[in-house]
Amino acid sequence: MVSNTLSVQFFGQLIELTGCSNVGAPQVDDTDELLRWLYTRYPALQKATYVIAVDRKIVRQNTRLATHAEIAFLPPFSGG
Repeated sequence: MVSNTLSVQFFGQLIELTGCSNVGAPQVDDTDELLRWLYTRYPALQKATYVIAVDRKIVRQNTRLATHAEIAFLPPFSGG
């Protein structure tokens, strides 16, 4: 991976919305800034339902991103 990038992964129907399962995003300070960047590239993502995980932990509010953080966008899912 190129330095100063974040690894962003999409799952489920979010892959269909974005057209990719992962993308390298520029290093930004927090999840709000990341979302602004992603929404310019993938406008359909704004209307999607998902949760964000940063380094494998679900976050529910704006979260600072460490260098080389791994971010996942997870669609709703049901457990059995």
